[in-house]
Amino acid sequence: MQSKHNKQLVPLAKHLRKEMTKEERHLWYDFLRGYPVRFSRQKVLGKYIADFYSAEARLVIELDGSQHYENKSMVKDAERTAFLEDYGLTVIRIPNNEVSRNFRGVCEYIDAAVKQSLSQLR
Repeated sequence: MQSKHNKQLVPLAKHLRKEMTKEERHLWYDFLRGYPVRFSRQKVLGKYIADFYSAEARLVIELDGSQHYENKSMVKDAERTAFLEDYGLTVIRIPNNEVSRNFRGVCEYIDAAVKQSLSQLR
């Protein structure tokens, strides 16, 4: 993403890396951190902070808690997704409870999304 990021968000992103949710920690330490394609966590992209981001795959992973299913949050999430997609990024959203309930399936889904994204870029 070539757009300048909002430098004012950097301290918040650092704080969020230290204060990850249980589901973010699980996905990061038990899958993404050792994944062959590099991911960053709590990455500032433009005016937003993505939960996980792979520059190589041009992929954003958002873990959504229950608050994301309220009308106001759904509108903001749609705006955020549109903003990121305008920069050629693919955004996938995964409910937090799915990480807890079906971790293996979530990892397989992410793996397939990364492979599909990489194949489209080549």
